[in-house]
Amino acid sequence: MDRVRIVGILNVTPDSYFDGGTYVSVEQAVARAAAMVREGADVIEVGGESTGPQSQDVSIEQELGRIIPVIRGIRHSLPEVVISVDTYKASVAKAALEEGVTIVNDVTAGRADAAMFGVVARAKASIVLMYAKDASARTTVKAMQYDDVVATVRNFLDERKRIAMEEGIGAEKIILDPGLGHFISSDARYSFEILAHLDAFASLGYPVLVSPSRKSFLAGERNLPPSDRLPATLAATTIAVMHGARFIRTHDIANTREAIDTAEKIIHCAD
Repeated sequence: MDRVRIVGILNVTPDSYFDGGTYVSVEQAVARAAAMVREGADVIEVGGESTGPQSQDVSIEQELGRIIPVIRGIRHSLPEVVISVDTYKASVAKAALEEGVTIVNDVTAGRADAAMFGVVARAKASIVLMYAKDASARTTVKAMQYDDVVATVRNFLDERKRIAMEEGIGAEKIILDPGLGHFISSDARYSFEILAHLDAFASLGYPVLVSPSRKSFLAGERNLPPSDRLPATLAATTIAVMHGARFIRTHDIANTREAIDTAEKIIHCAD
């Protein structure tokens, strides 16, 4: 089994729920990327627009102005690192791909911009297709209810990967993300159910990416703020790896690497 890869979250935004405003300068962002690589990140994912609840729309020009200098800085300082871009806009993805990005993480799975799949296909890049209850990129706080959340998400991902392949994206370039937190529902039980049945998504035959990092469903009965959700994040990460996740997207690289290494030792003993 290949080693589970860590995707380090690098938000160059003022309003992301955990690290908004921390890495807004190019120098801060590149330094953080270098630190994440030292801690064990395999991929650095640069995001220039928050899509969380109450976040603000960002123009294409604003988003490009935030991410392109950072991508260039990372490419210059860390030429071997894999870079992903977190965007749902085809024109932003195209510009990032031209700068050496090789993965596009689209929280709308290609629904927000019909040109996205063509852009990714022409670049022969990889794409992360994520489930979200909302068709638009801006997620909402809503206690969405499901008769069968696992079947709903699995069917969605199966359909979106089919369309992506019809648009020219190679099967080997597709990564699936079942979504967690408000992207699923503000009712936390559905996120836990997704993690408990992650093998249902892995059985589709594509690598699964999971991003539990400090998300709302981990707040618990005490309604912990994001700053206090690391222990729950690591528990969710370990369960995800043991149930088939191949990528973990996180803010906390060193702790996550330790959790993954432990989970992989347990899996090896069970084989």
